[in-house]
Amino acid sequence: MTPQNDLFRDPALALSLLTRLPIKLGEADYDRAAQAAWAYSVVGIVTGALSCFAVGVAFWLGLPIWVAAVFAIAAGLIATGAMHEDGLADCADGFWGGWDPAMRLKIMQDSQIGTYGVLALLVFQALRFGAVVEILRFDNWILPLIAVHVASRALMPAIMNALPHARETGLSRSVGKVSKQAALKAAAIGLIALLLAFGVSGLAFAAMAALASFGCARLALSKIGGQTGDVCGASQQVTEVTLLLCFMAG
Repeated sequence: MTPQNDLFRDPALALSLLTRLPIKLGEADYDRAAQAAWAYSVVGIVTGALSCFAVGVAFWLGLPIWVAAVFAIAAGLIATGAMHEDGLADCADGFWGGWDPAMRLKIMQDSQIGTYGVLALLVFQALRFGAVVEILRFDNWILPLIAVHVASRALMPAIMNALPHARETGLSRSVGKVSKQAALKAAAIGLIALLLAFGVSGLAFAAMAALASFGCARLALSKIGGQTGDVCGASQQVTEVTLLLCFMAG
């Protein structure tokens, strides 16, 4: 496969892994899932655009800002199948509900949600809602909203590169070891998105995103000895909310 083909095939592969969009690929295409991890940032462009479209519909209907914010969040949830939110809930339940790595991983695999998971979702969704409402008060809300979607996914490949797999099965294990080159490319796309949306202040946003992802990685390493798909999903949620709070603070 040529580099030109990879440029188009990799985003499609990333979208098929991280969203519920109806993208049909051959089984052989998933052999390069690890190389295509750089395109996780590109997924954010798509989910961000869908959220912006939902906001546009809400405004076109004459609905208030808070309803438009709900539309924006709902569009992202529908597009991804809430897989990152599921990862956040699983990590909250497992990390704080188990006494050792084996038990934590077992809890994370349980399809039932516990108290920690419910509370984590409530807190993060409340913070996200409040921040999106504030973003939509600005005239130029489109770029910031998309940038947050992009940058919150930009460091997931870095976690997959830096940490070992915590279990022998799961989405992250099936993707394989992500290369440093793919991780750097994804991070670069995230940085560009933040600079386009926030100017020079985007550097500060990028630093906070890096700190948030690093914190998630360190916590996962101490709790379960590595990373899983749930850890990557949780890191996306933590990074997204961190960026939104930075926007509100700034």
